[in-house]
Amino acid sequence: MISTPTGVLLGHLTPGTPEWDAARAGLTVTATEIAAIVGLSPYQSRFSLWHKKAGLPTAPFVSSAPVEWGNRLEDAVATKFGDTHPDLVPCPTGTWQHAERTWQRATPDRLLHPAPDDILTPTAPVSILEIKTSPYGDDWGPTGSDEIPVHYRCQILWQQDTLGLTSPAHLAVLIGGWDYREYVVEYDKDDAKTLRQAAEEFLASVQAGQRPPIDGAEATYQTIRVQPDGLDDIDVQVPTADADRYETAQRQAKAAAEELTAAKGVLLDHIGTGKRAVVGDRRIAYRTVRDGRTHSLSPYTSKDTAR
Repeated sequence: MISTPTGVLLGHLTPGTPEWDAARAGLTVTATEIAAIVGLSPYQSRFSLWHKKAGLPTAPFVSSAPVEWGNRLEDAVATKFGDTHPDLVPCPTGTWQHAERTWQRATPDRLLHPAPDDILTPTAPVSILEIKTSPYGDDWGPTGSDEIPVHYRCQILWQQDTLGLTSPAHLAVLIGGWDYREYVVEYDKDDAKTLRQAAEEFLASVQAGQRPPIDGAEATYQTIRVQPDGLDDIDVQVPTADADRYETAQRQAKAAAEELTAAKGVLLDHIGTGKRAVVGDRRIAYRTVRDGRTHSLSPYTSKDTAR
């Protein structure tokens, strides 16, 4: 039986199954959720997560090609890490909770075990390996640096704190299908304490029914969108300030859209028959072509980074 200093193994649960959902539901906080609580997740907001934990409607998860291929390539990246570190064995693991803080949950991609002298003698895990893929590598620094997306640092720190594996964790990422990089994430007890306190306050707000304020995250808007059930043919009076804010934002959005169209035209004019617009080593946008003609101009952004 595998054990860690403070982790209790709940089981090897398959993502998407009722058992998996049950282990992540209710008044619990998982490693993939903690960044949302502190406002650092690009995928969900504090508002959307609050509704999920309160058992209220939320927008359904929609998979994507980057997510699919991130899952498919996980084993390949883990194998590469094992080849690079013959003294460590990356082993699949399950869902864990903290022995005392049972609401604190984590599902690391792999646990790292020292390579045994005797194959029949199992070794205890000493660290965590998290695995990612990224189409373009935005927000990822050179291999060996500490430049990783901040929400992934939150995720790994939460895993370390849940299992009590406070030795440096490893993160392996495959960028663009061929650029393999590794990073080390140090455990910081003060940062871990800050995350725990934020999680406890968040769960208390769920219990008290204190909904977070509405922010500008897409996940927040989608959560609000799915709350009503039905349609009443009535007029609803809204505060003047909120109506003015909406109308002002509409005008600003129209002006911003026109400016964006002009800016894209300038970049495409610069690119000509090229593929990418760059400033030094920094990629700005890329051009796609269909039937020999420009189809679109798309930005390189941190949101292109996927699982």
